[in-house]
Amino acid sequence: MLIDKILQELQAIPEDKLAEIYDLIYYFRLGLSRESPQPRTPGLLTGKLSDTFFDPLPEEELQRWE
Repeated sequence: MLIDKILQELQAIPEDKLAEIYDLIYYFRLGLSRESPQPRTPGLLTGKLSDTFFDPLPEEELQRWE
């Protein structure tokens, strides 16, 4: 059984490292019980954009992107 293999591996870990393993397992388990986050809906912004947002960029700035 898999749990037996895990326990066998744990027994081979030095005592001074067990706290790290415990934290890893504990926080992993806590993460499993969290609700999955809502998927991000693209395009939703707070506030408003002015029409200048859609103006073409100046040539100088376009050159920097290339």
